[in-house]
Amino acid sequence: MSFLKRDASISNEIILLSIPVIISNISRVLMGLIDMVMVGRLGPNSIAAVGMGSMIVWVLMSLGISLRTATQTLSARRLGQKEYQDCGHALRNGQLLAFIIGVPISIISFSYTEKIVTIFISDPNVTELCIDYTKYCFLGVYTTLASFVFMGFYTGIEKPKIHMKVTIYSNIINIYFNIGLIYGSENIKAYFNSFDNIFISKIWFIWAIIDFPELHVKGAAIATFIASICSTFYYFTYLFKKDIKHKFVVFSTNFNLIMIKRQITLAIPQAIQEIFVTGGFAIFYKIMGLIGTLELASTQIVFTIMHGSFMPAIGVGQSCATLVGKYLGKNKPEKAEITIYESIRWALYIMGSMGIIFILFPQFIIPIFTKEVDLIVLSIPGLRIVGILQFFDAVAITLWFALTGAGNTLYPSVVDSLLCYLFFLPVAYLTGIVLNWGYMGPWLAFSLHLGLFMIFMIMKVRNGSWKKIQI
Repeated sequence: MSFLKRDASISNEIILLSIPVIISNISRVLMGLIDMVMVGRLGPNSIAAVGMGSMIVWVLMSLGISLRTATQTLSARRLGQKEYQDCGHALRNGQLLAFIIGVPISIISFSYTEKIVTIFISDPNVTELCIDYTKYCFLGVYTTLASFVFMGFYTGIEKPKIHMKVTIYSNIINIYFNIGLIYGSENIKAYFNSFDNIFISKIWFIWAIIDFPELHVKGAAIATFIASICSTFYYFTYLFKKDIKHKFVVFSTNFNLIMIKRQITLAIPQAIQEIFVTGGFAIFYKIMGLIGTLELASTQIVFTIMHGSFMPAIGVGQSCATLVGKYLGKNKPEKAEITIYESIRWALYIMGSMGIIFILFPQFIIPIFTKEVDLIVLSIPGLRIVGILQFFDAVAITLWFALTGAGNTLYPSVVDSLLCYLFFLPVAYLTGIVLNWGYMGPWLAFSLHLGLFMIFMIMKVRNGSWKKIQI
């Protein structure tokens, strides 16, 4: 199996599928970036609160990734087998699971927000802000899970443009309510007048339509929740399109119990991985918080930028997963294999370019998110490390999607979870706290963790056992 294999038709197929997903992913990341820019003006404590709150909430919301993967994997495989009604079964099964899991989690986590937050953070200057932000984000757990299922279905049946349109639409809603609810009607005019750009300084009147209260970080969370509801509703309306409604029989009341079991089998390993690994990153944030609030705020800024940079590669990975599933469904494993290598190539082009920018120009990127001089100085080396990691992450992300697209969700889940708790977190604590290396210690641990994960993914793909998986 050679990395030099080329196939122009498969490469074009990857790009055609990837472009809408990349645009939608960039649009979604833009939501987080805009949140961070606006919250960044409230100071380091607010940045740290939103950073920790986002990580805590994501521990639960990340369950949606497992539901998305299971739905996408089955939809793509059945699409290749031309069993279109089963694609509709995969969607309904996924939504049923999202409801059963999401509604109780939303209610329970909202009710016990204070107890949950105080497990991870104790700084009195940050804790109350974090509770305010996290409480309302928890309300959106169910709608987020439902949206993830829709993502998996539409991507699996090769209609990623829907995902793109929905994400752009929800971003516009989020931005509008974010600005209004964070700053309030009285402060919006002053906020926009603070920009040197004449055009930007004059658009404050858009928010004069509604009288917004000033809610700071709580406002950012409420805006995100509103956008999440609208996003789920918009996804739902696309089911009425004739080429979806009739071909995939999406509104049938029938449930395929065999497929439900398969989806659960596919979802459970990844759900465990997402909870464990995302929980691990919440602990990573806590370690940074023990080092200092400034270090925690810096980590949030760098992670936000990093998250944005690998979203295009995730778009390539999602397309790779769809095509791998489809070609395996057509019993053409050789095309699935070529798909993986073409996807790696494109992911490296994209993330490698971003990595070079991060390495060379971090001093121009960090000030977009904060004006605090100490925070800028601290964050620059962190972003340079992320720049180097882009090359490793490109390969790791693509191979992770390839394996899950083939139906192997167990191996990457076990490897990632074990590496997180047996290596990453102990080394982060050892270097950052025990050895007193400070901010750079946990970042070194993260770098080694990502490198090891990439190696394990390469070994599994080269093994070839994924070609024989039946789902």
